[in-house]
Amino acid sequence: MARIIPMASSIKPSLSSPPGFARCHRVGVPVFNSFHRRLTLFHLASAVPQLQSFGLWASKFIKGESGGISLSAAESAAQASTAIPQENALDWVKKDRRRMLHVVYRVGDMDKTIKFYTECLGMKLLRKRDIPEEKYTNAFLGYGPEDSHFVIELTYNYGVDKYDIGAGFGHFGIAVDDVVKTVDLIKAKGGKVTREPGPVKGGKTVIAFVEDPDGYKFELLERGPTPEPFCQVMLRVGDLDRAIEFYEKGYGMELLRKRDNPEYKYTIAMMGYGPEDKSAVMELTYNYGVTEYDKGNAYAQMAIGTDDVYKTAEAIKLSGGKITREPGPLPGLNTKITACLDPDGWKTVFVDNIDFLKELE
Repeated sequence: MARIIPMASSIKPSLSSPPGFARCHRVGVPVFNSFHRRLTLFHLASAVPQLQSFGLWASKFIKGESGGISLSAAESAAQASTAIPQENALDWVKKDRRRMLHVVYRVGDMDKTIKFYTECLGMKLLRKRDIPEEKYTNAFLGYGPEDSHFVIELTYNYGVDKYDIGAGFGHFGIAVDDVVKTVDLIKAKGGKVTREPGPVKGGKTVIAFVEDPDGYKFELLERGPTPEPFCQVMLRVGDLDRAIEFYEKGYGMELLRKRDNPEYKYTIAMMGYGPEDKSAVMELTYNYGVTEYDKGNAYAQMAIGTDDVYKTAEAIKLSGGKITREPGPLPGLNTKITACLDPDGWKTVFVDNIDFLKELE
């Protein structure tokens, strides 16, 4: 069983508990289950060329980014039974109960990263598991239990101590009570500050930028209490209007706001399933004249909950996305998922809501 690393910082994230939040939840009991193990295996092989050995199950299951995985007869029958007319698929997306579950990326030193996130950013280690037979370790960190909070899934692959973050990934966002105090703590711990605290350009919100040990950037935003301190994932896109339309139709997100900054030659769009001060959101950024980015091999994917992975896959196809894993249960499990790429090549895995909660029990 993994050990919970206590929060060693007096700096607090901008955290509040949502109504009805159960204090007795098993957040202090790190439970690793086969769903996350297999989901992690699914995304690792195709994106990390250094990994050559994944065991019998993985070698049969993982097909890579370039193609989907054929369904069994049972899965095909299940998909057919849940199929909906094309004209209704996009309407259904708007009614689906969706939530950003976690974001997955790779690190070169798991212990160092966990120490930085817990001591400097105030996160908690929710659970951790080493899988020596498949030569990787993963850990889940965040500001609350996985059934109600957006969390981070870190992956360490044996022997790989460095990754290429690329130019496409931007940053993660964390809401904190006091940006200046948080930055001072990070400096005292030896962390790297790339943008000193101060008002955002063209606004009043106090922000700062820091880097974790692997070079992932975190934007610190000064906000009042919020139930979701881990609040943003910023990715760069080559066609913002196309991306907005896809995330609205295929992913069912709402365009919360859009801002053009001609002085600095970029435009951003905030997309999500709820308001920015209460839920995690996607920040899509378009830089004038840039239509394609190198994505590197560090950032992996987003996981989103859905009531029906089959209908989700239909809507994604109709919206111009590419299905890389056809909808259906994971081998040997009842957990249903589907995986896709957006028009810019960013990967997302959709997970059945009920199956996800069962796997966390």
